[in-house]
Amino acid sequence: MKNKTATIIGVTGLIGGHLLELLQNDMEFSVIKVLVRRQLTFDNPKVKTVIVDFSNIESFKSGIEGSDVIFCAVGTTNKKMKGNKIEYRKIDYDIPVNAAKLCLETGCPQFVFVSSFGANSESNNFYLKLKGEAEDTLSSLNIQSLLIFRPSLLLGKRQEFRLGETIGKIFIKPILFLFPINVRSIKAYHVAKSMIEVSRLGATGINIYNNREMKQSMKE
Repeated sequence: MKNKTATIIGVTGLIGGHLLELLQNDMEFSVIKVLVRRQLTFDNPKVKTVIVDFSNIESFKSGIEGSDVIFCAVGTTNKKMKGNKIEYRKIDYDIPVNAAKLCLETGCPQFVFVSSFGANSESNNFYLKLKGEAEDTLSSLNIQSLLIFRPSLLLGKRQEFRLGETIGKIFIKPILFLFPINVRSIKAYHVAKSMIEVSRLGATGINIYNNREMKQSMKE
């Protein structure tokens, strides 16, 4: 099916940026809606910027309506939130959960969510617990096709500097071959490409993809 509409949440992030890049050259999609808080300008006529107040459900819903697939790659950092866990939760939990509920409400059949390797609602780690809680809630919504991606350490050029990721890349890269594939770092570009490739398959129910499954999806 061509002439589909894809909606991206989190386009300014590492994975979201690659999603936009890939979808612009994908003939299956004639419209790419980008939900943002402030105006962004894109050269490609396929890309439609939709300014949304993510805390306002009606505003959020207006951006979701008409979607055939929603790619949710939104996320923040402790540094950006200045340690405020309540504000952190509004980004990493409230936005994807509300987006998924609106996906169901507006009849969009597919929701694609970027979580994290190790996501677990019972974790003592705040970040992994938050991702796990988001996964649990999304899984309870009975969305026709829910695709959850759990990448490990992401490789790619970010607009912002993240000390933890930089240190991890320096020390882990030489010994990557010693780690199980699901723990190894993965290029953000490959995550985005896998998300699009897998979305084409039309798998129903809840489907979870770790590094291994992502890499396999790009070989098929």
